[in-house]
Amino acid sequence: MAGETGETRNDELDEQAEARRRTALAQIRQWGDPALRMPAREVEAFDEDLGRLVERMQRLMRDANGVGLAANQVGIVRRVLVFLPELEAEPVALVNPSLVERSDEVAEGDEGCLSLQGVTVPVERSVAVTVEGQGADGAGVRLELEGLAARVVQHELDHLDGVLILDRTTPEARREALGALRPQPILALQQ
Repeated sequence: MAGETGETRNDELDEQAEARRRTALAQIRQWGDPALRMPAREVEAFDEDLGRLVERMQRLMRDANGVGLAANQVGIVRRVLVFLPELEAEPVALVNPSLVERSDEVAEGDEGCLSLQGVTVPVERSVAVTVEGQGADGAGVRLELEGLAARVVQHELDHLDGVLILDRTTPEARREALGALRPQPILALQQ
């Protein structure tokens, strides 16, 4: 538009990105939803429905500014996850994934979760893992991952098993996180 400054345009883009983020988060199951605690079932049909699910999950993950997303986080209790192997990379989909190797070396790092908004807790994970599964087309996939990608895949595999970061952190961090997640009472003023 004529006369529009770069700063105004950036503000509009930031507002649009924030609106997309809020819309995406509204479609992701949040703490307390039973789907987050359900172990996911194997995928048997590699069809158009699966392809649409993977596309939806990839879009939601990106729009929510996430680095990984499991199907049960969108209410589908199937063994499907998507993740970013690197921050600027294209998302990868894994169907029926399983962890086949993990390094003996572990590291503690702070983790958040799109289903636990506002909570970050320390979690110990293997620094390198090998995961096998299938792509959305049914083809076999084997990935050897390190660092952030290894952490993200372990986090998403936990989701597929009904395990949350609250189950993997210290008792103190869990108590603090649960306090933040617990709905706060609204106090009404008496007249």
